[in-house]
Amino acid sequence: MAYDRFVAICNPLLYMVIMSQKLCVGLVSGCYLCGTVCSLIHMCLVFEIPSYHSNVINHFLCDLPPILSLACSDVSVNELIVYIVATFNEIITIVVIFTSYMFILITILRMRSAEGRRKAFSTCASHFTAIVVFHGTILFNYCRPNSGNSPDTDKVAAVFYTVVIPMLNPLIYSLRNKDVKQALRKMMGLKIFV
Repeated sequence: MAYDRFVAICNPLLYMVIMSQKLCVGLVSGCYLCGTVCSLIHMCLVFEIPSYHSNVINHFLCDLPPILSLACSDVSVNELIVYIVATFNEIITIVVIFTSYMFILITILRMRSAEGRRKAFSTCASHFTAIVVFHGTILFNYCRPNSGNSPDTDKVAAVFYTVVIPMLNPLIYSLRNKDVKQALRKMMGLKIFV
């Protein structure tokens, strides 16, 4: 998405040439491949754990850290791998996104038209908001040492990135639509005066 916004704002006349179907398939395939490899690494390490205290996970989804907390044996290697893989993935992802947004910001600031700057900024602001909130919760949940973690805090963070953010994404992206803004104002106005 960040690369798409970069091409759309920095090279708008070449958008259809650059963002070919082949490139889109390659980008999506790369994301799925990376996710599959990371998941397989963790799955193989979890299957190596000999025994667990219980088969009841104190979480609302079957996530890796709650499973590791049930292990009877030492899982420090597993926790270290989770930390390293998640941190590596987040750093690479954030660097790519922020680099593209840096180029977008430079392009926006070079625009002569105030209306063009406003439109370009509006296009990217919703995506950037979703990215910051999503990656912030991922960093909080996976890219910190496990010592002193509160299971309840982890549950709240997990609810945030699995339920709240996907639920807010359509709202965040649709707020740029004039009809949606008008309907929202109308709805808010009716609720205020009723």
